[in-house]
Amino acid sequence: MADQGVRIGLSAVVMAIRDGRACVLTTAGRDGLAALPFGPFDPVKDRTFERALRDFVTAQTGFRLGFVEQLYTFGDAGRESPRATPGPTGAREVSVGYLALTSEAADPPGAEARWTPVLDFFPWEDRRGGPPAVQAAIDAELAAWAGDDVRRRARVDSLFATGDARWAETRVLERYELLYEAGVVAEAARDADRPAPGAAPGRAMASDHRRILATGLGRLRSKLRYRPVLFDLTPPTFTLSQLQAAAEAVAGVSLHKQNFRRGVERTGLVAPTGAASTGTGGRPAALFRATGLDPADGQAPGLPLPTVR
Repeated sequence: MADQGVRIGLSAVVMAIRDGRACVLTTAGRDGLAALPFGPFDPVKDRTFERALRDFVTAQTGFRLGFVEQLYTFGDAGRESPRATPGPTGAREVSVGYLALTSEAADPPGAEARWTPVLDFFPWEDRRGGPPAVQAAIDAELAAWAGDDVRRRARVDSLFATGDARWAETRVLERYELLYEAGVVAEAARDADRPAPGAAPGRAMASDHRRILATGLGRLRSKLRYRPVLFDLTPPTFTLSQLQAAAEAVAGVSLHKQNFRRGVERTGLVAPTGAASTGTGGRPAALFRATGLDPADGQAPGLPLPTVR
């Protein structure tokens, strides 16, 4: 068969905190599934990947991107052709993913664009109240898949914190790929032309966009610990309780209140404004602001994430 060439697409994982939840900007896929903003790269017309990304995200959603960083290049053979660039050529699809963060989570002007809670796609990633309800069904599916295979069982135990293993919130992509390999998520059946499982956990996405989103969420959770990226998701002023809630919404774990506050104040990343919030429903809470340390500065630390044991 003759070489059909390669088509390059660009995918955007745009994250925000909205109504206390970590949300991602989604559009409507052709088959009714949620999709990330996605568009083709035209090597003749587009000067850079990033410029093309910014243009089509605005065209699809009405939303203008701020800071973005490249995530990963997704080009596995057999990945389903992204719905945004259908065509008869049969060209190999390669998608370059980007992560963008914003503190401005107003309703996007695009009619089919919306902010969708990230944990709707990954309900097993929300450990703020302990293992979620969906975990029991996942455990049963993975136990049947692993059987007596020691290596499979060890992967399940490590990733889903069974036995003596501890939960590692940053391993989002590894958990999703394990569920895909085990045939637990709907995309696995779709890509193999099998009937969809009856009660697959989490919302499916178009193409391999849930894998790309898992990569973005894992990257963001990792960056919380070594870069002050949380301030890219928060308003100019905030209470420490609001800051903690935002960190918990992204990390999917509950944090120790006093240890978090002490740790944040030691970093020098926040400073009191002298004002107080009256919208907390109780005693007025002190308002803080980010101190303006450059997030790109290698000396700017991340935030402490002291989890509740």
